Amino acid sequence: MTPDQFLTQIKKQPAPVYLFLGPETFHRDICRSALLDRLLAREEREEGYIRHDLDEMTVAAVIDDARSISMFAPRRVIWASRAEGALPKGRAAAAEESDGDEKPKADTKAGGAAESISAYLRNPAPDTVVVFDSARFEFDGDDKAKIERVRKFYAPVSNVVEFPRISTAEVRRIAQDLAKKHELKIGAAEISLLVEATGGSAGKVATEIEKLALFAGRGGTITEADIARLVPQAQSATIFALVAALGRNERAKALGLIDTLVREGEYLPLALQFLASQFRQALVAKEAGLRSAMQIQGHFQKMGVAMWPSRAEQILQTVNALSDTQIRSALKKMAEADRTLKDIRPDDKVIMEQFVMTLAG
Repeated sequence: MTPDQFLTQIKKQPAPVYLFLGPETFHRDICRSALLDRLLAREEREEGYIRHDLDEMTVAAVIDDARSISMFAPRRVIWASRAEGALPKGRAAAAEESDGDEKPKADTKAGGAAESISAYLRNPAPDTVVVFDSARFEFDGDDKAKIERVRKFYAPVSNVVEFPRISTAEVRRIAQDLAKKHELKIGAAEISLLVEATGGSAGKVATEIEKLALFAGRGGTITEADIARLVPQAQSATIFALVAALGRNERAKALGLIDTLVREGEYLPLALQFLASQFRQALVAKEAGLRSAMQIQGHFQKMGVAMWPSRAEQILQTVNALSDTQIRSALKKMAEADRTLKDIRPDDKVIMEQFVMTLAG
């Protein structure tokens, strides 16, 4: 089921249980808001919107909560985040995979969860919607098998809403549509800068365009300088500082910058992708013998890659900070860290700190 199909369905009659699957947040937030609007009045949300974390509780406990009757909330939305956290781990996971397509046993974690959900679906609580939300894994690459494990674990849930990662081109289209909605005049280069400054997050793009619209007013023009001044580029600024610290082998400073990213709420896998993009472009610039920001800008524009002066200057800083060997080695380590970040893991910050420790000797 696509997000649009979900929105159409809930206008008629929401299903009792949904599985939200995939990493994309922009459309997920739209779907969550629409579901809350459909079931709960504003004054009902404090009691009626229940949030659980499946890293900390079981599927059976979520289902028990759904069955319970609340005197204060006749209608409820129960949101169980990190749904992948309920999957068996270690030897239990290996045993589950070795069973192949056999039906899970009732005394296994997967079997117990499936039985709880199936029993609930036979007699769901009225005016209650349960959403199991899994946002950790992608639909392709190394994550494909993992996301299929999540789908199999929640097999009794027939209403699965998929949220695949939005491409950069799609994020740009969303940004253009939002700018048009707010009657903002903003060029292609400025859109590209906004998308990169927000780490390719459609949700953050939407937030920043709201702010830019308040700044410029309807019909106002947004320049690159406006974006640089008004859009928090914590990820961008911190990543470039991190590049410089790694180039100087300043391990303590690099670890401090990781703390900054965490405090400012940055999604660390996206930060790593941003860092990898910076290193790849710096390697291209080095191999082409580019020695100035103007040369870098011209070179990438000829290749059809969006490039603006401030971005070219940042790439030049990376070129000057690191050798070819350091950049190639860093890219290999980033690929390893990226794979590890997509595993079921205790903490993104730990993985990034380990990456910094191996890179900054």
